[in-house]
Amino acid sequence: MTSDLLTSVEGPIGRIRLNRPKAIHALTTPMCVGVLEALETWRSDDNVRAIIIDHAEGRGFCAGGDIRMLAESGAKDGAEARQFFHTEYRMNHRLFTYAKQIVAFMDGITMGGGVGLSQPCTYRVATENTKFAMPETGIGLFPDVGGGWYLSRLPGRMGQYLALTGHRLDGAETFALGLATHYLPADQVEEAKRRITADPAAIAEALDALSTKPGAAALLDKQAEIDRLFAFDRLEDIYAALEADGGEFADATLATLKTKSPQTMKVSLKLLLDGKSMPTFEDEMRQEYAVGARVVQRHDFLEGVRAVIVDKDNAPKWDPATPDGVSDHVIDQIFAPLPEAEAWTPA
Repeated sequence: MTSDLLTSVEGPIGRIRLNRPKAIHALTTPMCVGVLEALETWRSDDNVRAIIIDHAEGRGFCAGGDIRMLAESGAKDGAEARQFFHTEYRMNHRLFTYAKQIVAFMDGITMGGGVGLSQPCTYRVATENTKFAMPETGIGLFPDVGGGWYLSRLPGRMGQYLALTGHRLDGAETFALGLATHYLPADQVEEAKRRITADPAAIAEALDALSTKPGAAALLDKQAEIDRLFAFDRLEDIYAALEADGGEFADATLATLKTKSPQTMKVSLKLLLDGKSMPTFEDEMRQEYAVGARVVQRHDFLEGVRAVIVDKDNAPKWDPATPDGVSDHVIDQIFAPLPEAEAWTPA
């Protein structure tokens, strides 16, 4: 049986390769455990001087997490889903706080869990194949794995736009927003890994030397519009701004939002509002775990997975169906801290 995660040491480099190509390398609990174990082993190994995270064969870096499992668990007692989140967030936090330099190659689809895997890394490499997104509101989930931290720190209101719409960034846009530290042609990725392995003390120099100027970052032309239209932390106010504007971009954006879960769009806005001033990444993970543990058992997530992944009719029936149906009380319940015995803790 082929392992879904390949870990090895090649000279001075620890290698972590996602190896679940039929699922675009979507993460499972055992894969997250494997990453944690490798990082722990290499933490005190002086021979391992840097780490590379990439994917084996296939067309994406990482498409997210095991959504079917999460929904099946959420429909029951949610225990398996909570275990996944707990382990995944420990992996995210370990990467965020790791002392050795880590390079993530986002050569292909990088969504959800793939964002959580790449963003804590020292170097994040985009290519012309990169498709970067946090599309969770389309299945009644929210941008977790640190999304509240990373998206809230993007320029202006870009993070709110990406969180609510699930818009896919290309490699040039990912780089322009600072979500990637470097932009390389895909045919230079293997050469970059070769140079890093040859001299792990000169990772930045190797990536700088192979970097090229990406094309235009088209979405950034809309920054002023996005800042104006998404200048609110209430979903109803964003809807009102989009409706009042009447322009082509506003109309298309409003149409997109009307396909998403009103409940988890409100969750996402609060997540980014809180995340902007969150004291530490550990605090962020603790809050996201409490939110995730509850959202995974709510109607909109189960219905979103049914509509998008199981039946594929792409016609979810959200409940409530409109933003004004989602009360502040419900959002407060979702965000309430868990009892200490159930709360997330770092590894």
